[in-house]
Amino acid sequence: MSGRNPAPRRSYGGRSAEERRAERRERLLDAGLELFGTRGYAATSIERLCATASVSTRNFYEEFSGREELLTALHSTINERAARALAAAYAEAAGAGLRTRVERAVRAFVSVTASDPRWARIAFVEVIGVSASLEQHRFRWRGQWEDSLTTMAREAVDRGEAVDRDYRLTMIAIIGAVNNLVTTGPPATRTSPSTTSPPS
Repeated sequence: MSGRNPAPRRSYGGRSAEERRAERRERLLDAGLELFGTRGYAATSIERLCATASVSTRNFYEEFSGREELLTALHSTINERAARALAAAYAEAAGAGLRTRVERAVRAFVSVTASDPRWARIAFVEVIGVSASLEQHRFRWRGQWEDSLTTMAREAVDRGEAVDRDYRLTMIAIIGAVNNLVTTGPPATRTSPSTTSPPS
């Protein structure tokens, strides 16, 4: 964990300090999902996060160095879940044709990232333009998605299902199209950019 302050190690109420700390971290992650995913990152203060999670400011800084680290953790979580779902769906369809393999992989990605509009907003809206370090984090994930899809394309070439060429630009376009699908979706689940008003 990368917060600034060490947590006490005393047991309390039959739970160890580590267990209580893990519970507080989960509450902060839940609060971040709710507030960043509805109010937006720019409109959410650390004080509001702590109030929503029922933890102290000191507890917050035991887990995270600031709001940005919490947002980064949430962004990593949704991408990791989506990556596992996509890989599993693609592997399960290994014996099927190219169209079926791609359809199942994309469907798995969308089902995870769009299952909750709060996750979609965090994954594709709130992380943009926060800071140089978070942009690097976002670009690293985008690069991993490009690599995964390009690997699928190379497999299709090896199986005689696709022409042998450089597919990276195609994969970048596909990623953009899928991200747009997730973030727009039907009107009832459409996400909106974060407000630029100061946190309250």
